[in-house]
Amino acid sequence: MIESEIKSDYLTADNWPEARAIFDEGISSGIASLETQAPDWPTFDQHHLPHCRFIATIQQEMAGWVALTPVSYRKAYAGVAEVSVYVARKFHQNGVGSFLMDRLIRCSEQSGIWTLQSIVFPENEASLRLHKKFGFRIVGYREQIARNRDGNWQDTILLERRCRQIT
Repeated sequence: MIESEIKSDYLTADNWPEARAIFDEGISSGIASLETQAPDWPTFDQHHLPHCRFIATIQQEMAGWVALTPVSYRKAYAGVAEVSVYVARKFHQNGVGSFLMDRLIRCSEQSGIWTLQSIVFPENEASLRLHKKFGFRIVGYREQIARNRDGNWQDTILLERRCRQIT
């Protein structure tokens, strides 16, 4: 796949059904989320920042999506957001994750976000590689932080990326 074949649009209520299917696919993998099912649009919309929500398409088929969640509603943390990035299994290793992460980082910096963080399962090597490729660094390893979809304790890795233009 050539990255020039990937197109982008905004993630909206209209295309949420396809994005939600990709989210559910990630959940079913067992290595992408602690969620047990993807939310409906109103819940997703309420919990994610209104900006920097994008989808990637290849030949009019949704290949992935990315969005930001505020880490806190306290004013002091207004520039800190958590990354969600999901790529349809069919499009793994086609540059979709890189395409989306690049678009998200540019948008987040233009929107005044100074720190991006991500929580990744240690087993999700592809996601860890993607984040490291874009300058995220590991800042913590959390042992048995929560129960996964099977009820087992799950470890996570906390990564962060600081905006390059912080003044």
